[in-house]
Formats: sequence, C-alpha cells, structure tokens
Amino acid sequence: MSSHPGNVSVLRTEKETIIQVDGKFSFGLHRQFRDAYRRDLSERKKQTRYIVDLSKTEFIDSSALGMLIILREEAGSREQQIELAHAHPEIRKVLEEASFQRLFQIT
Repeated sequence: MSSHPGNVSVLRTEKETIIQVDGKFSFGLHRQFRDAYRRDLSERKKQTRYIVDLSKTEFIDSSALGMLIILREEAGSREQQIELAHAHPEIRKVLEEASFQRLFQIT
C-alpha cells in the first residue's frame, strides 16, 4: 500500500492566511500545520481570518481534528475567524460527526 504523505502550503494576503492541506491530514503534518499559523499569531495582531483549504485533502484523522482545535484555541483568543473550506463530502462528514460546525465555519 503506497501512502501519500500530506503537505501544508500557506498563502498570506493582507487580511487572511490560507492554509492548504494536500493529501493525508494526520499527525505527520503537526509541525508543518502549526508553523503555518504560528508566525501570523506572533507577527500579525490584527489578523482577521484563517482559511483551512481542504480541497486537496484526501484523508483526515483524529489528530488532524485536534490540530484544528489547537488552531482555534490559539487564534480564537484573538477573535479571529477560522473557516474550513472546500471539504470533500467524506471529509465534511468526519467534521460534522465531530460537531465541528459548532466550532468553525464550514464552507
């Protein structure tokens, strides 16, 4: 069985940080994912939005859900909005089963 490790890429604009997760969103991406937003938290006090783009995410596990919660806790203390965007139906199902629609904007 060949595994496709995930990858995290970041696009920053003046008002938002878009974090795209390609492939498998699991514990192996912990450092990449954290690094994708930590710089913003320290450098940009007025950052308004984070968008986690899941359009290229093939798989999500419980450790990834935990990483999203940590992002919410760290960014939420500054009242930033976090949007989980473009999730495929199977990924959206996992998010909804975890009641993430109560914690995040899912689009």
